[in-house]
Amino acid sequence: MGIPAGAGRLLGSGRTADVYALDDGGDHDGLGDHDGPGGGAWVLRRYRDGYGDAPAEAAVMEYVRGHGYPVPRVRAAADVCPRTDLVMERLYGPTVVEALAAGQLTAGDAGLALARLLRDLHAIPARRSTDPAVRVLHLDLHPENVLLTPAGPMVIDWANTGEGPPGRDWSMSAVIVAQVAVDDDPRAPLAEEMLSALLAGCPDPALLTGPDGGLGWATGQRAANPTMSPREVELLGEAGELIRRLLA
Repeated sequence: MGIPAGAGRLLGSGRTADVYALDDGGDHDGLGDHDGPGGGAWVLRRYRDGYGDAPAEAAVMEYVRGHGYPVPRVRAAADVCPRTDLVMERLYGPTVVEALAAGQLTAGDAGLALARLLRDLHAIPARRSTDPAVRVLHLDLHPENVLLTPAGPMVIDWANTGEGPPGRDWSMSAVIVAQVAVDDDPRAPLAEEMLSALLAGCPDPALLTGPDGGLGWATGQRAANPTMSPREVELLGEAGELIRRLLA
């Protein structure tokens, strides 16, 4: 699939998608207005290999934004963009990981920020379910998916979003950070400090490790994720043990 008219330079690539600047030459194929040289106010995120459902993702982002949650504005519409394409507000600022590396943020503060974002998200009623125990879930809220903008933290990459018990979201975030903490990685000590702060901000450890906790579900989801490397899957058992130890 080629790049649509109006797409500019590649800004970044992740495991499942590429992000492009949108040129500033006006409205390109209904993708929206732009300002500023070499990019502008909007970006195009294009999923690869059939991954993603951009209109569904955009609907959730607009829903939580309507409740005051910090996400970029979106301009995806099924009649304008294919399901692989999400046009959204361009954000400026480092990710939490980049801010840590630059010494702009401590690992403890990063963990507390993630916890606060999870608590705020789970205060929003579910978009579809009428079960009061069900909430909107991000299911991939980790330090590379939070940008520290002049307006405050913004949460990106809602491709895995769903609805369910909040413990699944807490568990998924904890497992992702714990996989780094138990790896042979120079960032491991910082990741463990971040994880400790994240778990300290959880309102109830039972959300992860109780009879109905989400930790087993989250590790199973990670193990089944085709973007995981064999090494990352191998670390899941140790990651779960670290989480249980920190919560004990």
